[in-house]
Formats: sequence, C-alpha cells, structure tokens
Amino acid sequence: MQGMGTSDEACPFEFNFDATRFKVGDTVSYRVNGSLEGFPFVGRLVEVHDDHVVIAGDPAEPDKRYRGTRESRPQVDYSEI
Repeated sequence: MQGMGTSDEACPFEFNFDATRFKVGDTVSYRVNGSLEGFPFVGRLVEVHDDHVVIAGDPAEPDKRYRGTRESRPQVDYSEI
C-alpha cells in the first residue's frame, strides 16, 4: 500500500503485523495464492486461533470469511475467494 500513491501520501490503514499479538478486530494485510499472488489485500480479523485466523475481507459481503495462516501477513488459499 505504501508507495502506491504520491510520496507524501500516508497509508490509510494501520496494520498489525505481529502474529503473536493478533486479536479480533485487528486490521491485517493478507495474501492470496494462485492467480492473485503478489497482490496485497486488507481485512479485519474476526477469529484468532492457535494455528489460523479468520478474516473478513470484503466489506461488500460482510458475512464472507476467509481462513488464513497465522503469520505476519496471513496467506489465504485462492479456492476460498
């Protein structure tokens, strides 16, 4: 997200990149594998588990949830999108 606008433009999101401190409601930057590899996505954590997280990533579909890995930038499988 940084570097995508003008040089003086701040990122409009404040992310939590510390997977050990994830909590429900945190905003995270997550990745999707497959044909969406390399694109950054923004979501909100709705569940935090020992080995995975559940992300609400589409404001247009608030009930749509994606299961992601529990790491600084969670990985979501393309088949869930």
